[in-house]
Amino acid sequence: MALARFAVALMIAGTAPAAMAAPTTPLFTSRCGMCHQPDAAGLPGQFPRLAGRAAAIAAAPGGRRYLALVLLRGMFGKIDVDGRPLTGMMPSMGTMKDQEIADLLTHVTQLPGAGKPAKKIAPFTAAEIAKVRAEPTMTAQAVGAERAKLAAAAGFPN
Repeated sequence: MALARFAVALMIAGTAPAAMAAPTTPLFTSRCGMCHQPDAAGLPGQFPRLAGRAAAIAAAPGGRRYLALVLLRGMFGKIDVDGRPLTGMMPSMGTMKDQEIADLLTHVTQLPGAGKPAKKIAPFTAAEIAKVRAEPTMTAQAVGAERAKLAAAAGFPN
């Protein structure tokens, strides 16, 4: 009987989602985890999934700049995530240091999603974030419009 319970416990432990096992950082937990969830799985229809998606976005043309814009300027508008429409507001995190934003983006682009490893994405750098920060200021709505343009292009994940 004890052996059967042990086998069941092992089976249950082995079925934990891969994203739940992904390590997180204190910066992600404090800045992103409340909405996007500690495992970056998001909340369908409310907050987009970052695990697995951020790497795919970063790999798409214009994706790295877009991700930096989202953190620096925020984003407002309708997007499709995993085939579901979502309208919301991502607050600007532009008061953060360039290195902190680079660290957050590097973290989320390394998270696996849907049982698949994340794409290999070069780490973001403070210099890369500073370059985007130096661009003319955009509103959160303009960042949403930028995303719509990118999403209309081939290869940009939804």
